[in-house]
Amino acid sequence: MRHAGTVIFLLALGLPGVAHAEIDSEPVSRETLTETIRLDGMIEAVQESTVSAQTSGTVLRLPYDVDDSVTAGDLIVKLEDSEQRARLDQAQGNLQEAKANYRNAQQQFDRIEEVYDEGYVSRQEFDQAQNNLAAAEARLERSQAALEEARKQLDYTTVVAPYSGILTERHVEVGESVNPGQPLLSGLSLEELRVVVELPQKYADAVRAERTTRVTLADGRVLKTGEMTFYPYADAQTHTFRLRLALEEPEATLYPGMLVKVEAPASQRQALWIPDSSLIRRSELRAVYVLDQEGRPRLRQIRTGISRSGRIEVLAGLDEGESVITNPAELLGSGQVNPGTSPSGNPSRVDG
Repeated sequence: MRHAGTVIFLLALGLPGVAHAEIDSEPVSRETLTETIRLDGMIEAVQESTVSAQTSGTVLRLPYDVDDSVTAGDLIVKLEDSEQRARLDQAQGNLQEAKANYRNAQQQFDRIEEVYDEGYVSRQEFDQAQNNLAAAEARLERSQAALEEARKQLDYTTVVAPYSGILTERHVEVGESVNPGQPLLSGLSLEELRVVVELPQKYADAVRAERTTRVTLADGRVLKTGEMTFYPYADAQTHTFRLRLALEEPEATLYPGMLVKVEAPASQRQALWIPDSSLIRRSELRAVYVLDQEGRPRLRQIRTGISRSGRIEVLAGLDEGESVITNPAELLGSGQVNPGTSPSGNPSRVDG
């Protein structure tokens, strides 16, 4: 913004041949400043698990090793299955026998039922045939269940990857005997990642209310995050709340265990702002040229705060609405203002 009716000053000493610079100015603005905290976060995989044995046997094959990539459904462990196949054959034989016994019991019951109403057989014989049929039916159902279990046990000797990812740890070796529940392989998926960060208790309410964060890598890249999940309890040792952020677009360069920076809102306050170009830096001193009521530049010392998006926070020395010169470097070079005094030659006002 230019000061209303852009002011052009002649060189105070009236020296010939010196170019005159146009004075640009901008009012001091007051805006809400959201202060943030920077915390260390870590990337982790959404899908990370350990595959365990569901049957007993000896490890025959381990087609993949640690750090290998696998696709969902790939064979990752093969167990020796002779015992499971024998049980399956036995279960199939038992089922055939149970089916035959059931058919026989059904036929006997049907014959007795036909003549029972005519009084040719006793009530005891009828009840016996009915009980035999029920028992045969129960044995048939048990045999069918045993066959299904035997098939599952055989299937368990072939372990496949539950999802696409990378193997991170191998818990068994070829030739080793395993039992149900024993860990075999561990892995994780790179397709779904998230960021976890420990949030100090005093900032938890502010972050819950704002529900905004900014996640960056060490090289400054900003990661796009999605759903935000707050754990409903604090860690008893650190008194921090865990915050989980879903990564919407995981990149190929992101891996679980990487550190990231998480910026979260901590508090809000009103602050005065000036353009970064208006600030004059001399050692540890900070000053600006302020236009007085007559439109003349006056040097004034100020105290500054943070810098953000090409603007500087003013802690002391300026009031809202005052106009500061945004091109002091050009004016100093032209000789229109004195870097240490006001244009009139008098010492400039200095505010704490």
